[in-house]
Amino acid sequence: MKEGIHPEQYRFVIFKDLSTDHTFRTKSCVATRDTIVWDEDGQEYPLVKLEISSDSHPFFTGKMKFVDTAGRIDKFNKKFAKFSKANKSKMEEEES
Repeated sequence: MKEGIHPEQYRFVIFKDLSTDHTFRTKSCVATRDTIVWDEDGQEYPLVKLEISSDSHPFFTGKMKFVDTAGRIDKFNKKFAKFSKANKSKMEEEES
């Protein structure tokens, strides 16, 4: 490994899976503004919020779980709804 390119400020950080509320503590140098009190020792640690982790990922759980935390599918459907209606009317016109 190259010398001098790896950070040396590793500290304990709490990672929280927002879809399952699963938390785990590990060392990291990731920058974060949020903090949380870790139940196991009562100390406050930096918090990193995850949308998906091994606790909620289908590969690790063996279950297909639908996670739509930001309403992305609804946004997509609203954005492209006019195109699907336009395509249907064009197809109907071509058939007649």
